[in-house]
Amino acid sequence: METKPVISSLTANFFNLLILVLFLLSISPSCADLSFNFYAVSCPAAELVVKSTVRSAFSNDPTIPGKLLRLLFHDCFVEGCDASVLIQGNGTERSDPANTSLGGFSVIDSVKRVLEVFCPGIVSCADILALAARDAVEITWKQTGGPALQIPTGRRDGRVSESAKVRPNIVDTSFTMNQMIKIFSSKGLSLDDLVTLSGAHTIGSAHCSAFSDRFREDSKGKFTQVDTSLDTTYADQLMKKCPAGASPSVTVDNDPGTSLFFDNQYYRNLLAKKGLFQSDSVLLHDDRTRKLVEDFANDQESFFRSWGQSFLKLTSIGVKTGDEEGEIRRTCSVTNG
Repeated sequence: METKPVISSLTANFFNLLILVLFLLSISPSCADLSFNFYAVSCPAAELVVKSTVRSAFSNDPTIPGKLLRLLFHDCFVEGCDASVLIQGNGTERSDPANTSLGGFSVIDSVKRVLEVFCPGIVSCADILALAARDAVEITWKQTGGPALQIPTGRRDGRVSESAKVRPNIVDTSFTMNQMIKIFSSKGLSLDDLVTLSGAHTIGSAHCSAFSDRFREDSKGKFTQVDTSLDTTYADQLMKKCPAGASPSVTVDNDPGTSLFFDNQYYRNLLAKKGLFQSDSVLLHDDRTRKLVEDFANDQESFFRSWGQSFLKLTSIGVKTGDEEGEIRRTCSVTNG
């Protein structure tokens, strides 16, 4: 009987401690007011409510983890991790075409409703989103031995959400390496963080339009492959799932191998020329990132350790703390006004 590799609890605890120490050493002034167990006194059940709600949503929809993780990325890269992507209305981040395919909002709203009953005005939507994304990953990597993460809390919700700020701050799937480096660097994230956080594509799915630039429609209305960095067999499979004129609702798994598990299969896919997006494939073909891709493909524990560090940095981008910087929204989709 085949068994999956599992990190011992002792080793996992050591990795967690190491990650926390590295985070505390590198913490920026903007997130110095965050702390672990921030709600221990004011709302001790906060993290448990988030985790149980995410687990329940996952049992009904196994695609939820990928949606929550993507939602976090799109929030933190625009205005920082302040839940500004959750705000509804004309001209908001959420209304921008680049964000119309985002999902997972109902999970955040469900958590908020419960916490407003037990701890009104205490837990921010920004913290709920960060915790939900963390728990979503934990649920999917339990099968592969990944350690659970602790992240500091205490974020405040932003009061500003503008559609115009979305496109200049998020990575497009057709980006070159230099374009991605520029955006990641502007968020305080390193080249190693870029490679590590791209591993989020080991779960989740994408609409056909997200990788249509790798094909060209011929005179007969059929797609042909134009991107030679893509495995031809895999390209044929993609064209069958997403033919020219396919419905906008059609989606394809980011990871054709183990789409429901958070593991290092993403990097193995890159080595096999099966990265779904152009922005995935460039990680293998650029000399600055190829070595780390190979390392993660060959060592899952190394990827998990790096993920813990990079995820902490991601969830600390531009955080707002204190009443002057933000608020605790009563409803995540609307500012308190």
